[in-house]
Amino acid sequence: MSGMHLALDLSFTHTEGKWNRAGSWVGRDFPDHRMFMELAVTAERAGIDLLFFGDGTGIPDTWHGSIDAAVEWGIQWPRHDMSPVIAAMSTVTEHIGFGLTYSSTFMHPFYVARLLNSLDHVTGGRIAFNVVTSTRSADAANYGFDKLMEHDQRYERMEEFVDVCRALWDSVAPDAILRDRGTGRFADPAKVHAIDHHGRFFDVKGPLPSVPGPQGSPVLVQAGASPRGIAASARFADVVFGFGASVASQQRHRGALDQALRDEGRDPSSVGILWATQVIVGRTKEEAAARRDEVLSFWGEEAVGAYLSHNAGIDFGKLPASFPLGELKRQAALAQASPAGLIGTLIAEHGEDYEMSRTEFFEHGWKSATGMDHTLIGDPATVADALQENFQATGARGGYMLSSPLGMPSGYADIAELLAPELRRRGALAPRYPGRTLRENLAV
Repeated sequence: MSGMHLALDLSFTHTEGKWNRAGSWVGRDFPDHRMFMELAVTAERAGIDLLFFGDGTGIPDTWHGSIDAAVEWGIQWPRHDMSPVIAAMSTVTEHIGFGLTYSSTFMHPFYVARLLNSLDHVTGGRIAFNVVTSTRSADAANYGFDKLMEHDQRYERMEEFVDVCRALWDSVAPDAILRDRGTGRFADPAKVHAIDHHGRFFDVKGPLPSVPGPQGSPVLVQAGASPRGIAASARFADVVFGFGASVASQQRHRGALDQALRDEGRDPSSVGILWATQVIVGRTKEEAAARRDEVLSFWGEEAVGAYLSHNAGIDFGKLPASFPLGELKRQAALAQASPAGLIGTLIAEHGEDYEMSRTEFFEHGWKSATGMDHTLIGDPATVADALQENFQATGARGGYMLSSPLGMPSGYADIAELLAPELRRRGALAPRYPGRTLRENLAV
């Protein structure tokens, strides 16, 4: 891989107050698909590689055991299935890729494999599948689960899920379709076969009742910084979604992934990490700082509490005046939630025995919820400098999944129209759409 790739994370374009910020759409509101179609054109013009949609299906209800705060303040809600929106965006673009998320914890691989095959056709080979394990109790309840599946078991199910999808995508050979008008034969039955999968979690006969997609299979994206998550990435991911908390943690992730890839017999140079990075770009440093201040004015304790509790799986509204940090880790384990994120960061910094006050916790939580503890803020040159330095320090393979806390579309348009041109002028970006498919473009 040469040069950094850029993706825009459009998972939360309208939540956490973004719908009401300066620079938000006037006359159109989420979920109007035309908003995203226009942004896709802007992003492609800038040479952005991928538009990415994360997903979650539950309304945050961990904070005080209620959805009220999340609904009132629009915290991680509402969220629609974005597959139809991706189809619409593909009609006004030719090169940019699209990433779609489905949960291997709750969904069935046959349904997902068939849907993504269809989207690969609609987009002309520009679809990526972000495979996730689900860590939120609000999502689990919508699929009939009383509690979350145990952490490592979620990854076992994910790996089997991907195995089934891959087998289904391969169940119709690339040259199986004949369309012979002279004989009337549509396909060669010798090249279409059942998969007869019988595993721990799934039983699937196959084959997939579909014409093979332009990419064969979608680009597979996976996030997971735990040892088990990194092992899963090494097994099947084409691209890894990483979290840019600190250079030291990024370097540890990159090193652990490289070793895991070698253990799987894969070339570490072939798998890039897109580091999740929030940016606020202004035409001047002062403009960027003013935009940051506008974002911060939205967040009160109810919004912060709903956000943190949902993502950690713990009701932080019940925190006592003080507590040892190890107690949060114990509660996360009881809830089968991930011990990473804010809890993991605090323990790494202070240790499990550290006695933290409720006030101190919410000061840290406020920074975590807003992302301002690791947001790049400044004019295009300042942000580009930081990205280039970080790219070299973390292995120079992959790039950045850029998000914005600003209004939709202005925050993303500024990335496309201010930051991307600055990086391209410096020769820092990968070549602009050298291939026909997303897989080909990300491989360069």
